[in-house]
Amino acid sequence: MAARQSPQTKPPKPPRTAPLSRTRRRALLLPVAAVVLGALLIHNDLDTPAGLEPQAGPAAVAPATPHATHPSPSQSAARAGLALPRSVPKRISIPEIDVDAPFTALSIGASGRLNAPPKDDNNLVGWFEGAASPGERGSSIVVGHVDTMTGPAVFLELRLLKPGSRVDITRADGIVARFKVDTVDTFSKADFPDDRVYADTPSPQLRLITCGGNFDQETQNYEDNVVVFAHLDSAKRA
Repeated sequence: MAARQSPQTKPPKPPRTAPLSRTRRRALLLPVAAVVLGALLIHNDLDTPAGLEPQAGPAAVAPATPHATHPSPSQSAARAGLALPRSVPKRISIPEIDVDAPFTALSIGASGRLNAPPKDDNNLVGWFEGAASPGERGSSIVVGHVDTMTGPAVFLELRLLKPGSRVDITRADGIVARFKVDTVDTFSKADFPDDRVYADTPSPQLRLITCGGNFDQETQNYEDNVVVFAHLDSAKRA
């Protein structure tokens, strides 16, 4: 089943005057995530991961301008510059919607396609390892299915979160990064705001993404994506 992708606009490639840092290299990978993540989160589209044709070169993404309905985090953690070193996420907990699930790392394979999570596990979330780890400075991208061929999946009720909702992510270093939700938005896949969702950020941010909206029987795809925007609020040892 083919997955429909949003049109992509590739900004000009900036001149390179110095070796790229790891943070900068990660920022250059984000346009790739913008192409493939929306294609991954398609109802029942698990047998063949949706594809991305290899690009001639990475394109830079400028930091997104805050949306009128998406307040930039002004909480104490952001003001204090709270940020964690890189560490692989192990488990996500969202008590409000009864989510308690392990992670699998998602990367772009040799074919140029994003490797999909196992198709037979409804309680699994994916972390795009080319972006920030949860709690690290930048945007951490976490995706999960709303349902699969076998029934409801881990992010079935993601749309029900609201500003102030709590998201806890336990990391491999034993730290629990606690995020607070800023906004929950629904975007048409035909007009997905890549720059807002995937842009690099000066503080630790989290994006939770799944499918939403109406299910198109003709294309066998959901028409929208639900995106939760959250910021790092605190961190503690498990």
